[in-house]
Amino acid sequence: MWSDMIGNTIGLVALALGWRRSVLTWPAQLLSGLILVGAYASAHLSGGVGKQLLVIAVAGWGWWQWTRGRQQAQDGSIAVRFASWKERGLLLAGAVLGTLAVGGLFTLYPSLSWSPWADAYIFVGTLVAMVAQARGLVEFWFAWLLVDLVGVPLAFNSGLAFSGIVYVIYFALVIWGMRDWWLRTRTAPALEGAML
Repeated sequence: MWSDMIGNTIGLVALALGWRRSVLTWPAQLLSGLILVGAYASAHLSGGVGKQLLVIAVAGWGWWQWTRGRQQAQDGSIAVRFASWKERGLLLAGAVLGTLAVGGLFTLYPSLSWSPWADAYIFVGTLVAMVAQARGLVEFWFAWLLVDLVGVPLAFNSGLAFSGIVYVIYFALVIWGMRDWWLRTRTAPALEGAML
């Protein structure tokens, strides 16, 4: 499907811009989300539609966060850091509780998704990843890896082959982006609490 191909191509661009810590990652994510709403709706993946609506909302918040915190690194780029143990705990708890809640909803209303738990996992995992990205946390890359582990087979099984192929490319970009952000935490430490 054309919407699947175009939306995911823009999503790849958004991921690459995030890797470079460019604030343009957020408008690209907004545009990708808008296009992919149509792709997921045509495949009857309510979780995917919900995920893209969430992407659109969180991308607006992330754009504001990065614009507000733009000059926090020594080189004038977006400051990145590892999450504190408390932040990691909150992200993990949010992921588990959110997946249980959304998966339960999809189970109660089977018309919302033919794969309720996988859909819920991807939906909530995407939210966790984007919140971590907006806060400049290296852990956002790990969250994307975990989403891809379920997203790739689900996309292929749903007839969205281009999404599946793109998720494989995402996987490689996520590994490289994670390495880059990780190294940046060692060479240019962010100000404590800079993204709060």
